[in-house]
Amino acid sequence: MAAVLAPPGADRTGPDPAGPRPPAPTVRRAGAARRRRALGWFALLAGPNVVLLVLFVYRPLVESFYLSTMQWNLGSPVARFVGLGNYVEWFTADSTIRVLTTTAVFTLATVGGALALGLGLALLLNRRLPGRGLARTVAFAPYVLSGYAVGILWLFIFDPRYGLMSTVLGWFGATSPQWYTSPPWPLVMVVVVYLWKNLGYVALIYLAGLQAVPQDLRDAAALDGATPARTLRSIVLPLLAPTTFFLLVTMLLASLQSFDIIKAMTQGGPLGSTTTLMYQIYQEGFVNGRAGYASAGATILFLLLLAVTAVQLRYVEQKVHYA
Repeated sequence: MAAVLAPPGADRTGPDPAGPRPPAPTVRRAGAARRRRALGWFALLAGPNVVLLVLFVYRPLVESFYLSTMQWNLGSPVARFVGLGNYVEWFTADSTIRVLTTTAVFTLATVGGALALGLGLALLLNRRLPGRGLARTVAFAPYVLSGYAVGILWLFIFDPRYGLMSTVLGWFGATSPQWYTSPPWPLVMVVVVYLWKNLGYVALIYLAGLQAVPQDLRDAAALDGATPARTLRSIVLPLLAPTTFFLLVTMLLASLQSFDIIKAMTQGGPLGSTTTLMYQIYQEGFVNGRAGYASAGATILFLLLLAVTAVQLRYVEQKVHYA
């Protein structure tokens, strides 16, 4: 069918095939209505969480900053403003170096040990073994137990005279160290228990990462003659970098705030050899009653956690490859 052309000079301003367009004010009102609806849904869904965060996280955090500038004992109706006096006392105290050293050793041992042992356990649980499901459950079970209960249980295991550890060492002709009284054995004891409790969590996260590694990459590496160790180093570990980074951040923060196992097993002793910064805050605030000084320690711990997280996000995450 031949097309009919409009004669020259004919009016070409006919109706829009797509229909009449609404005026600009109507479009703006519709956009504003959509934004109000989105804001309403956000307030409905996120509002309760925001309120809880403000009441139970940010408000206590601000009050802790304020209390750190006061000399106040728990139960006392009077508080005296001392400015930065609590911070000066903390940084000049003889125990500060020991507390920071203990905190660093405990954190490095627990985080590094958990990542290395957790990866090894995940590689083992990822194999086709009989009873693999039961083994995964047993490995993860300690993580859900109470830290205080775990500490009490392991006190009996580490007993130098009647504990299971003493019996096992006796089979090899060795005597049990004085786990409770002779440094550095109390700190070693606490690190072992902390690793035992959290190993299943790290292994479970690594196991999920291992199962996300494409099998065709491993098969291609095997066809090229790569050994299992080379495949692990060149393919599996780089693909596990996001998982490792996540575990590094979460385990580091958790280790710096560890309290329950130390409280149950050593109570910071002997002679402060297991007193970390977190436990010192508890001891100064709730045992010695120095709430202002403890708040200064809590503020320092918060700034330390913030700095560690910022460094990890700024420098460590740059080396992480997300597929």
